[in-house]
Amino acid sequence: MYSELLLPLLTAMFLAVNMGASGTAPSFSAAYGSNVIKRLAIPGVFGLFVLLGAVIAGKQVGVTMGKELIPAEMLTPDILTIVFFSVGFSLLVANYLAVPQSTSQATVFAIAGPAIYYNQLNSPKLLLEIIPTWLFLPVIAFFITLVTGKLLYRRIKNSTSIDYEKVSNHVALKVVVFLSSCYVAFAIGANNVANASGPIASMVLNELGIDANSEDNFVMIITVTTLIIAPCFAIGSSLFGYRLLQSTGKGIVEFGLVGASLISIVTATLLLLASITRGIPTSLVQLNTFAIIAVGISKFGWKKIIVDPTVRKFWIVWIVAPIFSLGLSYGLTALAHHYGIIFF
Repeated sequence: MYSELLLPLLTAMFLAVNMGASGTAPSFSAAYGSNVIKRLAIPGVFGLFVLLGAVIAGKQVGVTMGKELIPAEMLTPDILTIVFFSVGFSLLVANYLAVPQSTSQATVFAIAGPAIYYNQLNSPKLLLEIIPTWLFLPVIAFFITLVTGKLLYRRIKNSTSIDYEKVSNHVALKVVVFLSSCYVAFAIGANNVANASGPIASMVLNELGIDANSEDNFVMIITVTTLIIAPCFAIGSSLFGYRLLQSTGKGIVEFGLVGASLISIVTATLLLLASITRGIPTSLVQLNTFAIIAVGISKFGWKKIIVDPTVRKFWIVWIVAPIFSLGLSYGLTALAHHYGIIFF
C-alpha cells in the first residue's frame, strides 16, 4: 500500500519545485529589480519564509484543496498522480517560457478535471468563491498600487523639499524592501504550499483508512506533508528562478525602492487575507504583476507599459496554461478510466 503513495508524492514534489520557481518572481522580483538582494541569496531566504508561512498560516487553503473543492475520498494515488503531473507539466512549460504562472489556478483547474469527469466538482465553491477572487484581487492590487503610486510615490519624487535620490537609496528603505519580499514569500507559503500538501494529506488519510473529514486528523497529516513539500520550493527557486526574476524584475520596469516596497506589501497582504479569511487558493503571480504594471504606469504612462511585449506574453500564457492543465487532467482521467486503471 505504501508503495502506491510514492508516485503521487514524487509528482507533488515535482509540482512544488515548479511552484517554487514560479513563486520566486512575485516574492523577490521587486527586491531583485531594485538591486537590494543578490540572485544567489534568494532561494535560501525564499525557502525559509515559504516554510514559515505554510506552517503558520496554510491550514485554511489546505482544507479547500484537500476536501472542499472535490470530495476527499476521490483523492486517490491514481487521481493525484494525474492532477500533479498535469499541473507540473503546465508550470514547467510556463517556466521554460520565463512567464511566472499561477500555481493556484493551474492546480485548481487540474483538480477540476477528474471532478468534472466524475460529476463530483463542488461548483458553487469554484464559481462563486474561487474564480471571483481570481478576477477581483488583481484589479484591487492594480488600483491600490496605481493610486498610491500617483498620490505618494510621484509626489515624493517630485518634491522640492525631499531629496528623493538620497531617500530611495537609504539603508533603512533597503531593509524595508528586503523584509517586504520576505513577507511575500511568507504569503506564498500560506497559500501555495497547500496546493500540493492539502490533496496529499487527504490521500494519505484515505489510504490509511482514517476519516479525512476529521479536522484533527487532517491537521496532523497536513503538517507532516507541508514539511515535505515546502523545502521543494527552495529547490525550484534555485533551478528556475533566475529567468523569471529577469522577466518581472527587469523585463517590465526598473524599480525604485519605494515602488518595490509598495508592490510587495500590497500583494502579500491581499494574498494573506484570501488565505486566512476564506481559504481561497489564489494567484500571487497575477497580483504581483498587476502591481508591477501599476508602478510602471505611474512612472512611464499607460501606453509604454500596456504594449510591452513581456506583458503581452504574460496575458497569453495566463489564459492558456490553466485551460491546458484542465484539459490534460480531464483527458488523462478519461484515458485511465477507459483502460480500467481508476474506478468511481
